[in-house]
Amino acid sequence: MSFQVTIQPSQRVFDVEQGETVLAGAMRNGIVLPYGCRNGACGACKGKVLEGMVDYGEYAAHVLPDVEKRFGFALFCQARPLTDLTIEAREISAAGELPIKRLPCRVQRIERPSHDVAVLYLSLPANERLQFLAGQYLEIIMRDGKRRAYSMANSPEDDDHIELHVRNMAGGAFTDYVFNKMKERDILRFEGPLGTFFLREDADRPIVFLASGTGFAPIKSIVEHAFHIGIKREMVLYWGARVRADLYMSALPEKWRQEHANFSYVPVLSDALAEDDWGGRTGLVHRAVMEDFPDLSGHRVYACGAPVMVEAAHADFTLGCNLPDDEFYSDAFTPSDGAKLG
Repeated sequence: MSFQVTIQPSQRVFDVEQGETVLAGAMRNGIVLPYGCRNGACGACKGKVLEGMVDYGEYAAHVLPDVEKRFGFALFCQARPLTDLTIEAREISAAGELPIKRLPCRVQRIERPSHDVAVLYLSLPANERLQFLAGQYLEIIMRDGKRRAYSMANSPEDDDHIELHVRNMAGGAFTDYVFNKMKERDILRFEGPLGTFFLREDADRPIVFLASGTGFAPIKSIVEHAFHIGIKREMVLYWGARVRADLYMSALPEKWRQEHANFSYVPVLSDALAEDDWGGRTGLVHRAVMEDFPDLSGHRVYACGAPVMVEAAHADFTLGCNLPDDEFYSDAFTPSDGAKLG
């Protein structure tokens, strides 16, 4: 059994399963409503029930006083529909509408999928969540005040932690710490979400994802979010690297390919080693896209990774493959102070 929820003033309609919260139902349908802690403690998700009845759930009394309940207010992270609903709520449609937070986090787990990539799983304080759009990044604030930017690799729905993919950069202060000194339970500080590279859901164009190196991180976030909200359009990921080991999570897009009929995956190596025993595509990753899609006029492209790759892809796709300029979204990683590192 499910209930129908209509949002005012947008008139958007979505379904909420029995026992599911209004917020969870909205997120499952790709509708972004404001929220903070997701456990009834902060009030960021507060909105008004105009028609219908809800189970208010458990929450901190000071966040939703009885007088506000009498006027129809509810916390949508806790409220569960008992009937069809009409609610009044603000929808988030752009990155600038999300609150930017400065928070501490704890290193929960460190994985080393390759010799020069570390995957960090960071836990947040108990009453905090970071609301972000798939593809955005955060800035790690180091003790000397310098910042290093990394894309979030988890999907927005999987927000009880933050996943970062960190490549070891020669001479990098933060990467030296990650690869030589960081321990589980260390405390970090960050600010986010930041950036305008995120999944747009306003078109039915098939999507080409283009990644090099750890540019896979924000693409992973976008793809997992797309699966979560049920996007059915065709999606293909081209992931480029020098050697096989640099495709440090290649088993994951292979798994996506097997589980989702609308997703395909093309790994590309530029300098395959003899021991790689590589029988797949070779050369420049964006050139592989051009070979397969000589006409991109009906597509949308998300490209992330080394600046030289992103710049070459933009020029060649728009000039040589008829891709409309406004259908190319990108995030280039540059290894310099305060710059995007991925």
